[in-house]
Amino acid sequence: MRTTVTLDPDVEKLLQESMREGGKSFKRALNEAVRQGLKGGGAVDERPFEVVARPLGLQAGIDPARLHEIEDDQEVEEFLRKSEALKSKAG
Repeated sequence: MRTTVTLDPDVEKLLQESMREGGKSFKRALNEAVRQGLKGGGAVDERPFEVVARPLGLQAGIDPARLHEIEDDQEVEEFLRKSEALKSKAG
């Protein structure tokens, strides 16, 4: 099928890069890009995102999701200590 298409400048630049890097003709580069876009495929050489886990170095039995509770307990203890100190000064 023959048709006339007006390309946006950024698309033209990408198409020219594809032609230059792959040694492709305009027709081949355009057909591959359109085919890949319509199939919904991403770039072939893209690697999937990967999370690299690292050990936290916590002792056995410590739940890292509950560490904030220790801080809360310490804050309450400090508040009570200061309250008792103020009471003893006042009394």
